[in-house]
Amino acid sequence: MSGPAQSSGGPVRPLVALGLATVTFVALLIFALGMVSLVLNADIVQTPGLGQLPGVFATVATTAVFALVLWLVLRTAQPRYRGAVSAAVACYLAYVIAIWLGVLVASADFATAGQVAGRIATTWFGVMVALAAGLSALGGIALVRTRSDRPRWPWEDEFDE
Repeated sequence: MSGPAQSSGGPVRPLVALGLATVTFVALLIFALGMVSLVLNADIVQTPGLGQLPGVFATVATTAVFALVLWLVLRTAQPRYRGAVSAAVACYLAYVIAIWLGVLVASADFATAGQVAGRIATTWFGVMVALAAGLSALGGIALVRTRSDRPRWPWEDEFDE
C-alpha cells in the first residue's frame, strides 16, 4: 500500500528549534514576571502614569535579542550548552536597557527611567528574565543536539511484518 517509512531521525532543524525556543521564552517570561508580581504583590513598573509602553517595548526588544543570540548559537555545527548563559545575560541586559528606554520615552525623565531600570535590575524581576532566557535557550540547544528517532509504538516496528 505504501512505500517504506521515511526515518525522521536526527536533530531538529535549527530554525525550528529557534522558533520553539522563542515561543517558549515569551511564555516563560510572561509567566515568570506575572508570578513574581503576584508573590511580591508589586507591579513590575510601579511608577504611576507610564502605561504599558515600557513593558511591551522591553518584552519585544528582549525577545528579539533572545532570538538573535540563540540563532548565533544554533547555527554552529555543534551548538554548546554554554550558549544558554550568553542568552540569559544578553536578555537580562536587554530587558533592563529596554525598560529604561521605554520609561524614558513614556515619562521624558531620566531619573524615573533610572529608578525603574535599577529596580528591575536588582530585584527578582531581572532574575526571572535571565532564568526564562536560560531555560528556553537550553531547550532550543537540546533540540538541535539530540540525535534520536521519533517515538514509536512497539507495533510500528518494521521488523514485525
